[in-house]
Amino acid sequence: VGFVAAYLLGRLRIARGQSGSVDQRLLDDTLFYGVLGVVLGGRLGYVLFYKPAYYFQHPLEIFAVWQGGMSFHGGFLGVLLALWWVARRSRVRWLALTDFVAPLVPIGLGTGRLGNFINGELWGRVAPPDLPWAMIFPAAGPEPRHPSQLYQLGLEGIALFVLLWFYAARPRPTGAVSGMFLIGYGVFRFIAEFFREPDAFLGLLALGMSMGQWLSLPMIVGGIVLMWWAHRHDAAVPGAGGRR
Repeated sequence: VGFVAAYLLGRLRIARGQSGSVDQRLLDDTLFYGVLGVVLGGRLGYVLFYKPAYYFQHPLEIFAVWQGGMSFHGGFLGVLLALWWVARRSRVRWLALTDFVAPLVPIGLGTGRLGNFINGELWGRVAPPDLPWAMIFPAAGPEPRHPSQLYQLGLEGIALFVLLWFYAARPRPTGAVSGMFLIGYGVFRFIAEFFREPDAFLGLLALGMSMGQWLSLPMIVGGIVLMWWAHRHDAAVPGAGGRR
């Protein structure tokens, strides 16, 4: 559902003239290779970021994707590589393509978090007993917990989509929309992690922060640097910018 919605919104951006050099063919290629990047990168990211010792001892289980285990940050890196490949093939600036794609991503993130909630997985931390919207997730035990999946749906899905959709509606320097995505996602994910139960096999890491928070910090810093660079080195362009 998320990818279908992203595809339709991509077509809408093209129809509104907010796509720069991205046409229908390039949109199709971008989403196809983007899906591959999400799946492969998400799995490898989970292996490397969360359970490297286990999978190095059981390498064949890396391919057992039906057992679960995906990482957003790994999927994000996979998508970046996929977009680099598409941009290189199509002779389009890489950052111009990421600028076009960035406002479409939160829809997929939001539907993914809704799926987590429906499946009763990736639940939140134990909530105060008087929290009206606290919920009991059967797999997590009898304690009422924060529905952190819905918090992430609201932050990473809805709020981030609104922010990027309106920010990208006006001409921006190439790379600025991508920078805003990095900052927005990093901040929203960092906040949501305070309510999400850390992975049992990791717990909280240094400074009492979760792995998700530590992985979000480089995104925030990278987004700030990218926006600074974009405003210093490029002229404002509509949507995805121009060809190389």
